[in-house]
This record gives sequence, C-alpha cells and structure tokens, in this order.
Amino acid sequence: MSSLEVAVVGYGLAGAVFHAPLIAAEPRMRVAAVVTGSAERAEQARRAHDGVRVFPDVDTLFEDIRGIDLVVVATPNRTHAPLAARALDAGIPVVVDKPFAVTVGEAEEVVAHAERAGVALSVFQNRRWDGDFRTVRELVEGGGLGAVRRFESRFERWRPVSKGGWREVGSAADGAGLLFDLGSHLVDQALTLFGPVHSVYGELDRRRPGIQTDDDVFLALTHENGVRSHLWMSAVAPQLGPRFRVLGADAGYVTYGLDPQEDALRAGRDPREDDWGTVEPERWGWLGAEPDLAPHPTLPGDYPAFYAEMAAAILDGTPVPVDPRDAVAALRVLTAARRSAESGTAQRV
Repeated sequence: MSSLEVAVVGYGLAGAVFHAPLIAAEPRMRVAAVVTGSAERAEQARRAHDGVRVFPDVDTLFEDIRGIDLVVVATPNRTHAPLAARALDAGIPVVVDKPFAVTVGEAEEVVAHAERAGVALSVFQNRRWDGDFRTVRELVEGGGLGAVRRFESRFERWRPVSKGGWREVGSAADGAGLLFDLGSHLVDQALTLFGPVHSVYGELDRRRPGIQTDDDVFLALTHENGVRSHLWMSAVAPQLGPRFRVLGADAGYVTYGLDPQEDALRAGRDPREDDWGTVEPERWGWLGAEPDLAPHPTLPGDYPAFYAEMAAAILDGTPVPVDPRDAVAALRVLTAARRSAESGTAQRV
C-alpha cells in the first residue's frame, strides 16, 4: 500500500477546513470519502476532492467501508468516542478530533479498544504544530529561558454575541463550551511542555445570554515538577492578552497574536505553499530579561506534519503523531477543572 484512502466523517468547519485540506496535501493520502447530511456540503466536497464518495450518514459509510484505510472523526464532541469505536471494530485506523471524548471513562475504553485490536489511533492536537508553540517548546527544551517557573497561555476572542452553534448552546454533557474546546488545546500544550499535573483550580463562567455552558474560563495547573501553568480561554475579551508569556530563571518570552495557519485554511490556501505557516518579523515574540529584550524569530507553523506522521504510522509502523493516552491525561485535567469550578477549591487530578 502506497497511498491511504481516507474517510472524513463530518464536513463542517473541522472536517472541511482543518482536516480535508491537510489530508489532500499529504502525498500518501487521499480524501476518498466524506460523510455529511448537508447537500450543500456534499457538493462542496465533490468540488474540492476529485472522485470523493459522499455518504449521507455514518451508517451508510460503514455498510460500504471497502477500501478505506483511515477514518477521521470530525463530528460533534459527544459522538467522538462511539464513532472511533465503530472504526476500530472494522479494523480501520482512526484520527479523532479534540476533545478525544467527553468523559475519561469513554476515552480510556477507546484507547484499550485500539490496543486490543492492534489498530493505530491518534488525536488531532494540531496546535502542537503552531509556530509560536513550536518556538516556546524549542526555548523550554533548549534551556533558553533557564528553569521555567510560570507558563501563561491565552486563547481569547471578542465575540460578545453568541453565534448560536452547538458549541455554545449545547450542554456540558455534549462536550460544549470553551473548557473542552480551546481548553483541550491549552491543557495539551501545557502537559506537552511540563508533564503531569497534580492539582488544578478552575473558574468557569457563562457571560453571554442564551448559552448553556462556559464561555470564559481560567485554569491554574500545578505540575508535578513545580511549574505553574495559568491558562485563559474566553469569547468575551474586549482586549486580548499575550498568546504566550513564559517566565524562566534566566529569561522570559512573550508573544502576541494567533498562529496564521487557521486563517490560511479558512481562506482556502494550500498547505503545500512554500511560505506556509511563516510569521513576519513584525509579529515575532520578545526574548530576554529587562532591560535587554530582543525580537526572537518564530518558527514556521506546520499543521501538515500531523498527517505526514499519521501516514508514516500506518504505512511504516512509526509512532502516531499524538499518543491518545496524552488526550486521556488532558481529559483528567479538564474533568478536575470542572469539579474545581463547582466546588470553588483546587482539585487533585
């Protein structure tokens, strides 16, 4: 097998904008099938991907799963674990969008299922390949800051009026809200940098009328190695804080603004472009200790690396790009954060 036939289950924002273009850009993959109940999105898929088969629902896909080598689950959060299990039952490798599941128990069962079946399973934590995060990781792991003491990470927006999508009007049981949406990214990044967390304090608020779950969130994580991570995610921030602020014993690093890859994908740009993911010098972060601060180059973002590594995992037997057990660990933190917000006290993870 030299090329993988990929089925994308769900063709909304996640499937059409984040997954399908990256799959199509990977030389060893092809978007072979799409599941969507929308006639408009079905036509969109046919225009974008030559020869794609379009299925109206997931049952129809699994009745005619022949030739599919990878299933990508890009559906509403509450369906992630059940759909991943169906693909594993069919012996087909799976990529699950974040959050991996809505409960720790569901996530653990899917991981165990994949291990029993001997089938590759990964989670789409694409923001490990944000350029600013890659830069932070290089500075932390290379010792450029000295011993890190505090890590601040923000994903803030100014959306004072709800758009009414399921992520805003759904319930916590649906995996709706910013804690499970943006929090899945921010917690994963913190764990990737600094390892396990022993306690978490969380504040979860509903600021806008008409929504059912959190749209303004703060988490304070205490890692087992002593690093403290402070994470903010908000839809109601009229002024945006720094994306990252990392304070070490020798130096700090601060950067503003979001990685450009999401906007590029939304605009329909091709991930194979030579300048993909690059950040202009005027948007670089600042490195150093007062008063000696200097702009520090931001590494290019590299979302295409996820599916390149997934292709290698299936075809060459290399590790999957994101270990699903990392996603289980992140879910434990998110679950403890919800308990903390309910109790008003820090919770063990």
